Amino acid sequence: MLDWQDIQIFLEVARSERLTDAARRLGVDHSTLSRRTRRFEQALNTQLFERSTHGYQLTEAGQQLLAHAEEMARHAFEAGESLADQDHQIGGQIRLGVTEGFGTWVIAPLLSAFCARHPGVTLDLLALPRVVNLSRHEADLAITIERPVSPGLVISRLCDYRLRLYGSRDYLDRHGTPRRLTELGRHRLIGYVDDLIFSQQLSYLDPLLDPAVVGQPGPHFAMRSTSVTTQHAAALAGAGLAVLPCFMASTSEALLNVLEDEVEVARQFWITARQEQRRLARVRLLWDFLREALEANRDFLMGESRELVIPEAVPRA
Repeated sequence: MLDWQDIQIFLEVARSERLTDAARRLGVDHSTLSRRTRRFEQALNTQLFERSTHGYQLTEAGQQLLAHAEEMARHAFEAGESLADQDHQIGGQIRLGVTEGFGTWVIAPLLSAFCARHPGVTLDLLALPRVVNLSRHEADLAITIERPVSPGLVISRLCDYRLRLYGSRDYLDRHGTPRRLTELGRHRLIGYVDDLIFSQQLSYLDPLLDPAVVGQPGPHFAMRSTSVTTQHAAALAGAGLAVLPCFMASTSEALLNVLEDEVEVARQFWITARQEQRRLARVRLLWDFLREALEANRDFLMGESRELVIPEAVPRA
């Protein structure tokens, strides 16, 4: 007979791939977790993990057990949720993963209304400069700039947004305002660190770096960062010109849109959840809330309005 606690430990180690990460999630000491894992393997008389300096990788036997363990965990989770929903009170925890800029400038303000509507729900907002991994159970919902391709996910296009080229008044006063792309060769740019970029959807500066387009000697990067929030701060401080989402840059009159007719980038956000999570009442509520709130803010996301529209704390009947 398999011990359910051993199955939970096995699942967490398999998902985390590192013993220290699994121990932190489970709230136990990593040496205790190591002993429990080895004891579980001994009880099954098989090796479940290949251990190395890179972490814990599942063996073939571990992969076979993982499929059964995931199914057991899903049934246990759904059983608990069905009992919790009997009183018709929406509560519990939701973990939402989202890109850093969008999460900070748009999603966090919008969620104030969701929190007011559903005080029994606890929201964990993971606003990160990377993609949140749903298959490793890092979050219940994810908003990404690329359409996920993993099986077992419910995926929907959430909204479109626009990016433009911006510079501060101070920078433009000191260096002049470019009137055409060929003048960018005399300007300083702010962008991403190429080898640390987490999505090719963020490589929107590439067309501006072609000397045949922007002239010689070509733009110089005054600053590069993995964080779009940092890029925004650097542009505000006058470090250079930056391609920024309109939902960030248009909220400040200190940043001016330049080359409006020549630099315009359109991108999309996608919302994703694992199938079993998408069926939960609280996750469905947040999913629908985000779609409705972002549809009401289409003009803001596309740079046609400077004001984010916050939903009412109590929705109209």
